[in-house]
Amino acid sequence: MSTDTDSVELVDDLTVGFIAQAALLAAFVGAGAYVSFPLPFSTVPVTLQVLGVFLAGIVLGPVWGTVSMVLYLAVGAIGVPVYAGGAAGLGTLVGSTAGYLWSYPVAAALIGGIVHRGTDLRDPATVSVPVVVAALVVGTVVIYAGGVAGLMAVAGYGVEEAVSVGALVFLPGEAVKIAVATGLARSGLLPTQ
Repeated sequence: MSTDTDSVELVDDLTVGFIAQAALLAAFVGAGAYVSFPLPFSTVPVTLQVLGVFLAGIVLGPVWGTVSMVLYLAVGAIGVPVYAGGAAGLGTLVGSTAGYLWSYPVAAALIGGIVHRGTDLRDPATVSVPVVVAALVVGTVVIYAGGVAGLMAVAGYGVEEAVSVGALVFLPGEAVKIAVATGLARSGLLPTQ
């Protein structure tokens, strides 16, 4: 009887690493949803979710960053309470914050594409600060454009009101998140492939 066994690698180690990182960043976005501060004049709370979207694009690039955010949306859609304030389910994906949520995969893809200059990943620590900041600003614009559009469509806000309570009030916090994500990107502390 032979003790030799043949093994077949179904998924290569690099792909396994990407899947694990995508799941971790999706979980980070879900955890960031629990750091939630409601605003009395808006149906949209302040959360740390966007920081996770930024990191997904920076760390995983346009393809796997998008996968990570789609995973996040899917987990919440099936009932895991990973949306702001512990919300979950399909109702959230058509509610007043849906525009923000649906924009996450697009924002991660754009951030990753700008930071990595395509789909081939490079060490984020080698990317210049202006490029990282520009990528994060583009991602922020995408997220808040989606959020404002969602508020107008679902909550019935007019353009001025939606921009005021759905975007402008959050910009100082987003500036801090951009600074933190840029610092992490340039620090060399983020994983690279």
